[in-house]
Amino acid sequence: MTGGVIPAAVLELLPAEAWIVGGAVRDEILGRPVLDVDLVVPSDPDIAARAFAAAAGKAVVFGLNDEFGAWRVVHHLDRWQVDFSPMDGLTIEDDLSRRDLTINAIARRVGTDELIDPFGGIGDIEAHRLREVGPGSFESDPLRVLRLARFAVGLGFEPQSSTVELAKVSSAALAQVSGERTFMEFSRIIASRDPVGGIRLLKELGAVSSVLPELLELEGVAQGRYHHLDCLEHTLLVLQEAVHLQANLASLGPSGQLASDLLDGDLGDGISRWTGVRLAAILHDIAKGRTRTEFPDGRVGFPGHDELGAQMAGEILGRLRVSSRVSAAVRGMIEQHLAAGFLTHKEPVGRREVYEYLRACGPTSVDVTVLSVADRLATKGRGSDEAIERHLHLTDRLLEAAVAHEVEGELKPLIRGDELASRLGIPQGPQLGVLLSELATAQYAGDISTTEAAVEHARSFLSEG
Repeated sequence: MTGGVIPAAVLELLPAEAWIVGGAVRDEILGRPVLDVDLVVPSDPDIAARAFAAAAGKAVVFGLNDEFGAWRVVHHLDRWQVDFSPMDGLTIEDDLSRRDLTINAIARRVGTDELIDPFGGIGDIEAHRLREVGPGSFESDPLRVLRLARFAVGLGFEPQSSTVELAKVSSAALAQVSGERTFMEFSRIIASRDPVGGIRLLKELGAVSSVLPELLELEGVAQGRYHHLDCLEHTLLVLQEAVHLQANLASLGPSGQLASDLLDGDLGDGISRWTGVRLAAILHDIAKGRTRTEFPDGRVGFPGHDELGAQMAGEILGRLRVSSRVSAAVRGMIEQHLAAGFLTHKEPVGRREVYEYLRACGPTSVDVTVLSVADRLATKGRGSDEAIERHLHLTDRLLEAAVAHEVEGELKPLIRGDELASRLGIPQGPQLGVLLSELATAQYAGDISTTEAAVEHARSFLSEG
């Protein structure tokens, strides 16, 4: 065992009558840093957790759920957490026998190096193999089907064939698992180093039918001449391009690093904005199976798939009990994912058009611009080389503008609405709102820069109808 990767400050305070279990032991063996420790205690986990939190100082303690009686201690400053759970059974071996995979069914007594490994988990770690603890592992908790896929892509381990077959049997029952638990595991797969591989494995396991059946509607849906893949394979390639962009966003131009830093930020529900972009990539064409249209001239199109897709995404994320903040961001990206592409056909694009783009995309301007690049790079049909070059040329500018707009915020209006209404002799209402919007656009474009110029611009705008 490598050892020494759990912070010493945590190890010193753990109760002696306890076992470190699960992922913490697995990652110790793999030599990975451990900041999330699962602890099994023979006594009341509430009392043990509170005592540990008091000893650690500046830590927060709270109950995780009533069903299992687990408690969590979080130290936000040092960025570690310890979960205290009661022993499930009379012995630690009983507890381990109820776990999902052998690599997670290893325990170490606090203060010792002795490993308790009744199911051969150490050998499976060394062989990079995923194997169930027992025949009822997935049946007892169908969410473990998703966990199998998460560990496969997160660790690069290969599920044993018999394990895959057992998981398939329980995949249908995933539909009965709570949306919150399902999304937590699914989002970890999406955030992994190989989300495409994760989705392909979920599809093999039959889990996509339970978690995201709408995605299967895209399989075999042929697209037009500007695409080289069907809708499902195109979607997975967009996701792969998003992964590549996350690692190489600086290649998009001078604002790339700033944009990447912004997307590293928290979106909500425990995911980053980057993961939000990946989630939007999976859902951006979700409505194409329902909107495919063959026109009289032979063209194939998907009219309205952006708007219907945003609506479907809202329903899907609602089913997964995703927060309104995350849902709004993903829906916004889907609704506007075509906007940058449309702008390429209006070149030269001036500052007015850029501002209108930013206003339409709202707080996800950076996010949707990156998504549009991933979408464009994954579209390699007729004339794709020229289209990709044109798109990247424009999105360099759009990304720079989006970053600046998010960091600096809106320009201060040159005149208040009530003052403008008074000077023009018009009532406050919808007409005034249109005027203020036009003034904001003109100010961003550099057409006006003073209060008097704003009033004259508004008067001229009114006279022109």
